[in-house]
Amino acid sequence: MGEVARSATHAGARVVGIIPDHLDAVEITQEGLSETIVTTSMHERKKLMFDMSDAFLILPGGLGTLDETFEILTWRQLGLHKKPIILINEGGFWSPLIDLIDTVVTEGFAGHHHRDMLKVADTVDQAVTLLKGGAVDTGESASHLF
Repeated sequence: MGEVARSATHAGARVVGIIPDHLDAVEITQEGLSETIVTTSMHERKKLMFDMSDAFLILPGGLGTLDETFEILTWRQLGLHKKPIILINEGGFWSPLIDLIDTVVTEGFAGHHHRDMLKVADTVDQAVTLLKGGAVDTGESASHLF
C-alpha cells in the first residue's frame, strides 16, 4: 500500500490514508499524504474506506486484502452497493482465488450472477480500461472516476 500511495502522490494524485489507532501506534504511518485519518477500529476503517470509494481495484496482497475483498463482495451480493470490484491478476497471483470462486459457483453455493460481480484484469491498465469502457456493472457510468 505504501508504494501505491507514494507513486500516486508523486503523480500528483490526492491520497487519503486511513489507519486504525492500534496500528498507528506500532507502524510507521505513511508520510506525505494529502490526508491521514486515524480511526478507532478496523471496522471503522473499512467502513470509511467503503464510503469514500467509487470502485475497488484489488492488487495482490495478504490476509487483510482477502478479508476486505470478501467483505466487499458479500456486501455487493447482499445488494448494499453496486460499485465495481476488479481483481488485478498480475502474473496470475489471484488465479487460485478465481478458481475457488468458480468452484463455489459450480458447486451451487453461489450463482453465476455472483461471479459476474467480480471482474478480472491482468494489469492496472486493463482495470482502468474496464472502468472507462463501462464493462463493469455499476448501475451507473464509471466515467466520473477519471
